[in-house]
Amino acid sequence: MITDCVIEDERWDAVALDDLAERAAVAVLEHLDLGTEGYEIAVLACDDARIQELNADFRDKDKATNVLSWPSEERAPDEPGEEPYYPETPDPDGPPEELGDIAISYDTCLREANDAEIPFENHVTHLMIHAVLHLLGHDHIDDRDATLMEGIETEILGKMGIPDPYTI
Repeated sequence: MITDCVIEDERWDAVALDDLAERAAVAVLEHLDLGTEGYEIAVLACDDARIQELNADFRDKDKATNVLSWPSEERAPDEPGEEPYYPETPDPDGPPEELGDIAISYDTCLREANDAEIPFENHVTHLMIHAVLHLLGHDHIDDRDATLMEGIETEILGKMGIPDPYTI
């Protein structure tokens, strides 16, 4: 298993976040040809109150959000629109490569899925892919980076049979 989920909000059990998170992480790593062995990602499945605390503590934004990510190391590219510095393939005999941590809020995800009239599981899968890409150095602050990141997300989701969330 790549993902290790800590379920703080039991509502996540009903949608099997463990499985959604694992499928998303595997899909990203396979799509980027990084292999799927030897990586580790911690996922906190929480509610709006908890993610608001984390958002305030780490980003100085005192409001709930859908997902947060904390990469284990800086992998951002030197120039906008370039590919990040992906990790080397982990040594199969060594410790796992910790990619970082993710927190995801049930309340915000459910509200966004309902507002967009899309299946909750599809939205959560998209956000998990999005967060894993952040752990691997992708961002969306610059338009060129956003175009690259959104294109990768759309390709991965398409392979999983999930419609492009950017055209909804």
